[in-house]
Amino acid sequence: MDLAFYTNFSANLTAQESQLNNLQEQVSTGVAVSSPAQGPAAYETATLGNDQISALASDTTAQTNIQDQLGIVNDTYSSVTSLFDNVQSVLEQSLNGTTSTANMQSLAAQVTAASTQLLGLANTTGAGGQYIFGGSRGSVQPFQTNPDGSVAYMGDGAQSQASIAPGVLASSLANGEMFMTGLSGNGFAAVTASASNTGDATLISQGTSNPAAASAFQSGSSPVTISFAQGSSGLTYTETQGGATVGTGNVTAGMSLQVAGLDYQLNGTPAAGDSFTISPSRPQSAFSLLQNIASTLSAASSDPAQAAQTNQQLSEDLSSLAQYQQAVVTASAQNGVTLQAVSNASAANTAQSTALQGAVQNAIGVNMPSAITQLDETLTSVQAAMKAFSDVQNLSLFKYI
Repeated sequence: MDLAFYTNFSANLTAQESQLNNLQEQVSTGVAVSSPAQGPAAYETATLGNDQISALASDTTAQTNIQDQLGIVNDTYSSVTSLFDNVQSVLEQSLNGTTSTANMQSLAAQVTAASTQLLGLANTTGAGGQYIFGGSRGSVQPFQTNPDGSVAYMGDGAQSQASIAPGVLASSLANGEMFMTGLSGNGFAAVTASASNTGDATLISQGTSNPAAASAFQSGSSPVTISFAQGSSGLTYTETQGGATVGTGNVTAGMSLQVAGLDYQLNGTPAAGDSFTISPSRPQSAFSLLQNIASTLSAASSDPAQAAQTNQQLSEDLSSLAQYQQAVVTASAQNGVTLQAVSNASAANTAQSTALQGAVQNAIGVNMPSAITQLDETLTSVQAAMKAFSDVQNLSLFKYI
């Protein structure tokens, strides 16, 4: 008997079954090329695409973490803004001229509570337990209270960064220098009334007339003292700096004075022997500022001279507070810019990942309608071949060939 029939049939059937298995696997996995041998170029394209998709997924994770972290930073800035605004209201109330000494004590308690709250906000932690204002030292509590009650910053000015897109880094943490670097007074100079003043005058900042001169004064170290004396024709003032007289004149009600590029208004009436010192602004922590405000309010007196000294200090504190209010606005804006950049990178990464997934699918993916049709045709062919072979075997003539 010639066995060629059986051999050919077996080979054809094996080939069809192999094709059937491949088609079934393609339909179930959606992948037409799963090894280099099945399509070298397509396989390489898919491998490179999947590597890029993995990198983008890593960036997406970083983006989510940064957005969560900076979202906490943004919420904290909002809380700090509200706190400073409340302290501003306290200062304005204390300076309105109608607040009693007893009420000053109550206002002092409010500022003390605000100081404690500010310390808590400055030591806020993120979702991972890291201190958001610690800089690169996020595991260390950044603001710690010394035995004398002052607050020390234990963090640094660094900003931790993470990749949010290929070649793009974004800050994932803030730093706490914002709470420590505000300048006293109006940012150029701070005024102090002599503790021995007996008049009820205050020297209030009215702005800057010569920014260059004001900046030069702030960067220097020599204060200006304004002293008042009784002259032959009335009260006079003398401005001295470094032992030299830099200005003199007669005192008039509500007069303006120009000192080191800065404008001041003299309110009230100074007494002979009174003096004010205008010093270059220096950094003053927000914690020290609130502590000083509380102390000044607590020591408020109804004596006109002492009340004037209190008002002088509180007016300077109000100007100092404005420096920190602006610092928070600036920091919040910078944080918002970073959040927007992360959001833009996230949208770009999503679009790129979608495009890459399409390219990978085009390279190695199955044309599902075509594969299903081929699967049905192959299955039908195999079934028909099996039936035909069975029918041939049952023919009586076939048995004797």
